[in-house]
Amino acid sequence: MLIGVLKEIKPNEDRVAVTPAGVKALTGAGHRVLIESGAGLGSGISDEVYASAGAELLREPSEIYSRAEMILKVKEPLPQEYSLMREGQILFTYLHLASDKSLTIALLEKKIIAVAYETVQLDSGLLPLLTPMSEIAGKMAVQLGAHYLEKPYGGRGVLLGGVPGVPAADVVIIGAGTVGASAAKVAIGMGAQVSIIDRNLDRLRILDDLYGGRIKTFASNPAHLEQSTRYADLLIGAVLVVGARTPKIVSEEMVKKMKKGSVIIDVAVDQGGSIETIDRVTTHADPIYEKHGVIHYAVSNMPGAVARTSTFALANATLPYALELANNGCEKAALNNRALARGVNTYRGMLTCRAVAESHNLDYCSLSQVIG
Repeated sequence: MLIGVLKEIKPNEDRVAVTPAGVKALTGAGHRVLIESGAGLGSGISDEVYASAGAELLREPSEIYSRAEMILKVKEPLPQEYSLMREGQILFTYLHLASDKSLTIALLEKKIIAVAYETVQLDSGLLPLLTPMSEIAGKMAVQLGAHYLEKPYGGRGVLLGGVPGVPAADVVIIGAGTVGASAAKVAIGMGAQVSIIDRNLDRLRILDDLYGGRIKTFASNPAHLEQSTRYADLLIGAVLVVGARTPKIVSEEMVKKMKKGSVIIDVAVDQGGSIETIDRVTTHADPIYEKHGVIHYAVSNMPGAVARTSTFALANATLPYALELANNGCEKAALNNRALARGVNTYRGMLTCRAVAESHNLDYCSLSQVIG
């Protein structure tokens, strides 16, 4: 298979979909890899290193789109890329279609086979291609929160870990999944007072067993949410509904009652966000805005700020699936691998992810119906 790797054009996105080790694995399996010149520079990977691994370097992304049978990316195509995609092409990347109807329609109209990293799901419920970026985003959320709590950035002027005689900051995490657990680990390590809210009591039990008296756990309900957000210095939204738009868990009224200068970081903003006052997506170049006296951070590609770490972590996870798609084609790979089948969001003009279809009120058709 002829595989194309593009330089990401989303603002401040320096990750790349394949490492040199991935190129070697793909070419070693008999495939050809076309990489746009400069695609890896933001992650510290030069064209020369890619070439020595067996990649073919091309300058024009349009040529890669026109030739490649499968496109590997990190983030979703932007509108200026829609016209470059061609019918029957496999697109393997993060898509988050539930919050992006225009991209969904474009993929359907172009009859793209779109496989979303974030909906590849094991029978156990684990999300192997989302997990590494969730781990990074969760850890980043705490260090970013500590930064924006500083007075020069509009925060309350609170040190996350406090000092003897002065209490530590209150960190409230909504969601006890991979993001929430990773955020808790860092916040506890920095000495903060940590509370975690989730509707899954089994997840709360796991974290309670792990950290004991170092965290407080709360079952998710309106009373606990209102109480916890009111005393939070740092509020981290870590809510995930696989493939679907994130429900608004924290209302605007709750935000209005938060401390002035407190900080909200919503890791779920790429799926619509779980905080009602997250009404826009920000960038690494302009990451925050203030509303009701509260600092809001709403960057949709948080791991892109630590591009080298993120690139290698992501590529470690995606490579086996990319090889399976390249070796077998999408139809056979999906029939042989149920996790990969769950990742297929659109297939040759059909919308094959129920959560996305429900988010946009579009027709849904199961993949099994389409490919037998």
